[in-house]
Amino acid sequence: MNKKNKISIYGASGHTKVIIDCIQSNPGCELAYLFDDDISLENLQGKTISVATPERLRKYPILIGIGKNKTRKKIAERLTSSIADAVVHHKAIISPSSTIDKGSVVMPGAIINAGAKIGKHVIINTGAIIEHDCEIADYAHISPNAALAGNVSVGKGTQIGIGAQVIQGVTIGEWCTIGAGAVIIKDIPDGATVVGNPGRIIKNI
Repeated sequence: MNKKNKISIYGASGHTKVIIDCIQSNPGCELAYLFDDDISLENLQGKTISVATPERLRKYPILIGIGKNKTRKKIAERLTSSIADAVVHHKAIISPSSTIDKGSVVMPGAIINAGAKIGKHVIINTGAIIEHDCEIADYAHISPNAALAGNVSVGKGTQIGIGAQVIQGVTIGEWCTIGAGAVIIKDIPDGATVVGNPGRIIKNI
């Protein structure tokens, strides 16, 4: 990120608290505005919550501080302001041959290895491991301590739960939910909810 880079956040949630830490972990970067649709909210950890006027929305690039993938997608599609470049906590480990698209956030302790491709508005949460040549599509969320082996593909909007493990070469479809601690050893179709070890589909939309 460039020096003296200011970034606004849309959404005053617990997830936003961690994004603020990520922004402030990078020298020369700081929070600009903090917006939320709930006008009853006044501040978050001492940070004033501002009204999202068109002028303020356009002033600085924005990250979306919403953990729910479908809600994050809806807000991204209605925003007319520019989306901020990815923000990476300085204690994350990122391969120089990986790519991370705009609007995504990478939390402390996360590892993204060689050749991995991270889409837009993706959350790589605390301590998550994304191994070589993985592809994570837009709006996905890789939860804390989840581990993806090499060449795993995660579809748009999919949630990989806390501590879940995915073996190499597996493809997980769009808008899936992979439960906490699940072990995924085969491909998962779109819209599936998967739990257990080995992972089994309990619901399919």
